[in-house]
Amino acid sequence: MRRAALVLATASAATLAAAGSARATSECRGLPVCVPVAGPWVLAPTRAETQYQLSCPRSFVVGGLDAELTTRALDVVFRATLGSPVNPGISTSTAAVFLGRLALGRDPAASFRPHIGCVPAIGGGQRVPTARRVFPPGRPTVRRVTEVAVRPGAARVVVRTCRAGERLVAASHAVGFYTQAPPSRALASAVRVRRSAAAGRVTVRIAGGDATRGVRAVVQLDLVCAGGR
Repeated sequence: MRRAALVLATASAATLAAAGSARATSECRGLPVCVPVAGPWVLAPTRAETQYQLSCPRSFVVGGLDAELTTRALDVVFRATLGSPVNPGISTSTAAVFLGRLALGRDPAASFRPHIGCVPAIGGGQRVPTARRVFPPGRPTVRRVTEVAVRPGAARVVVRTCRAGERLVAASHAVGFYTQAPPSRALASAVRVRRSAAAGRVTVRIAGGDATRGVRAVVQLDLVCAGGR
């Protein structure tokens, strides 16, 4: 999918829905009807890009975005679809893919918490080719996302493939923690993930340490597939 990366506002603040918040995030600012959705704290400890998809409820599209960061060295953006005007339902869809990386140094516990503001879906625009054999940006790929719960003291093996008629283009994974405060280094290091791909099959091996007991920790597996209908 050809998309543009729009720079995400990165004001560090607490989520609207979180109890005990000192400040509100801005994903719903200026939107008269908006449902805030907060994701987990997603680890982004190196310069390698981490992707995390956050979805709206049914019949809603993403109308605003924000994120909380544990360090200013984190660079967080999101993917948007090319089109005009830049509006919900045209530039965004029912889900947003956040892209995070640590621009400087290395911090095993560096993380960001994504937020989206969801608005009622009212349809999007239509693109028309302007010349023969020239096409507007389309959607040749689709993301197949699976979220797997981490089990303390246990190992899990998860295998995923694209659907029939599709071809695997790329795969990634992210580790997240549904906690009020950002994860400590001990918690961040308690989840170990190994990912491999062969013959169109993606395998992740997940191990959760004792530090994950009582914590909702997840691994999101993201497959980018092409050729489907």
